[in-house]
Amino acid sequence: HAETSRQETHTEQRLSVCSKLCFAIGGAPIQVAGSATAFFLQIYLLDVAQISPVPASVVLFVGKAWGAVTDPVVGFFITKSRWTKIGRLMPWMVGCTPFLVVSYFYLWFVPPFTSGRDIWYLGFYCLYQTLITCFHVPYSALTMFLSTDQRERDSATAYRMTFEVLGTLVGAAIQGQIVASAHTLKHCPHPNVIKSLARKVYMIAAGVIGGIFLICTTVMFLGVKEKDDPYGPRTEKPIPFHKGFVLVMKHGPYLTLTAAFLFISVAIQLVQSNFVLFCTYAVDLRDHFQNIVLTILMSAVVSIPFWQWFLQRFGKKTAAFCGITWMMPFTVMLVLIPNTVVAYMVAVSSGLSVAASLLLPWSMLPDVVDDFRLANPFSKGHEAIFYSFYVFFTKFAAGISLGVSTLCLQFAGYNTGACRQPPPVVYTLKLLIGAAPVAFIITGLMILLLYPISEDVRLRNKLALDELRLTSL
Repeated sequence: HAETSRQETHTEQRLSVCSKLCFAIGGAPIQVAGSATAFFLQIYLLDVAQISPVPASVVLFVGKAWGAVTDPVVGFFITKSRWTKIGRLMPWMVGCTPFLVVSYFYLWFVPPFTSGRDIWYLGFYCLYQTLITCFHVPYSALTMFLSTDQRERDSATAYRMTFEVLGTLVGAAIQGQIVASAHTLKHCPHPNVIKSLARKVYMIAAGVIGGIFLICTTVMFLGVKEKDDPYGPRTEKPIPFHKGFVLVMKHGPYLTLTAAFLFISVAIQLVQSNFVLFCTYAVDLRDHFQNIVLTILMSAVVSIPFWQWFLQRFGKKTAAFCGITWMMPFTVMLVLIPNTVVAYMVAVSSGLSVAASLLLPWSMLPDVVDDFRLANPFSKGHEAIFYSFYVFFTKFAAGISLGVSTLCLQFAGYNTGACRQPPPVVYTLKLLIGAAPVAFIITGLMILLLYPISEDVRLRNKLALDELRLTSL
């Protein structure tokens, strides 16, 4: 009888391809906008808005730090949210989208005044980070409320990561192809021409990406059904947020996973934020940067199914080591052998690591949540804490790295709006693309060695949770 119930339960928890697709499409615009800001916001502030490196670094750091702080705050309010006809998480995503689109557009708008322009961008970047958090935290936590079956969640996560990498590709493609004309050498003798052109093309790109956000959110809303938490009796009172937070922060597997991918995500962020500057000023690839970025991301999109197969065959921890280690020699190669052919070879190879770094943490977090549920069977409704604080730590670290890297350019003598930069800036960009990411990746992988949830542990947790759910029915 128990086996029959388990089979029926498994059938009930299966997700249709349509549901997985709609869920995945909902996450794509986060990465479309995130890709555009990651690759182009720094050079936009420096060369288009023409803010000097110090206030630009303040905008980048404070904006990211503010976004990090809002993650646990939003997570707290989500845990207090009541169930509605469309779910507990869906109202957050649908409600914030129109305001998110407006704030994103004004982030790429150059105001008519020059004094206080850095305050304008700081305000809209903080507003954008707040609203993207109101979308991203519930969207990430939604994974746990699609199905209780680990394989179905892993499958939905693979769909999501494929579309998120595709979204990163689309964002870089739209932004890169539209704004590339503003960063070529042919305009250098005519600064007024490039200034006017750059402002127009950046606003056009922002409008297109805002439209994508509205369309994808609508598709997700119409195609995804959020399910209430199936664990624990209905009369069970949720543990207060602060107690749940203490329990989560004491959970070893969560701390290990978060610390490991914190360093790895900082490495990826350093490469992303400085890549366009690196191609433009350090290796004379300014006419190729948008195509190199597209090659990296196309390689990442194609390799997501491979990594999904690899993690199922060899385990998630092994996949993380194999995938992310692959990036290190190629970033160094791009710095040491800066020619066009090598750049495209490096782009294809680096895409494999980018895909692994995006897929693995979101595939491993649900396993950590399952492990926590077994260790704390009376704690309910704290999934948002796991996801919000994971994003908090990674965003805060990324903000520090962005601010520090921009300050390094200031100390090296970066000349805002110039066609060429002095040798110390070139050397600094090479360090920010090569040596620094390698050091962060090695640190992250050393921490990941301590991650305790092996494939055997995952299987035991799955069986134990199945029994727990059956007894609670």
